[in-house]
Amino acid sequence: MAAVYSAGDFRNGVTFEMDGAVYKIVEFQHVKPGKGPAFVRTKIRNVITGALIDKTFNPNEKFPAAEIDKQVMQYLYNDGDLYYFMDNETYEQIPLNKEQLGDCLKYIKENTDVTILSYKGSIFAVEPPTFVELEVTYTEPGFSGNTTTTSGKPATLETGLELMVPLFINVGDVLKIDTRTCTYMERV
Repeated sequence: MAAVYSAGDFRNGVTFEMDGAVYKIVEFQHVKPGKGPAFVRTKIRNVITGALIDKTFNPNEKFPAAEIDKQVMQYLYNDGDLYYFMDNETYEQIPLNKEQLGDCLKYIKENTDVTILSYKGSIFAVEPPTFVELEVTYTEPGFSGNTTTTSGKPATLETGLELMVPLFINVGDVLKIDTRTCTYMERV
């Protein structure tokens, strides 16, 4: 018997099935108005399509839990439109296309471990590590001593990712990047 959530039990990160689709709670708020029954206001994301929806639930509504499988795999290489990943335990390789990878490609290079997310055997997302280290391949020349200004400059990294970095960063520097926010953390 699969687990069941009532809307009153919703928390951030909970995944559940509704109307034949799988959703993840992004935000939730329990509301108890002065008049009328209580309700749960949510922002939910369809994990397959990525669509974000605002929805209100009765706290007594029940939904089956969706079991999301997570598997750590290593990115090996790409061949044309396919990107190959290897299971670190069985050494089995699977090809994925750009649509399945989404923004993950901006953060990963060969031999990077990623988390493959699937639902009932169907892969719907690839999560890069929280922090990655990438080399700067292009940026305007830096200015020594200019380390405290709040403005930055654009830089292109080895994967093609473009982001703002401090003025003292130069081509060849290796940077630590937070993949959740796509921001520069520090020079490595």
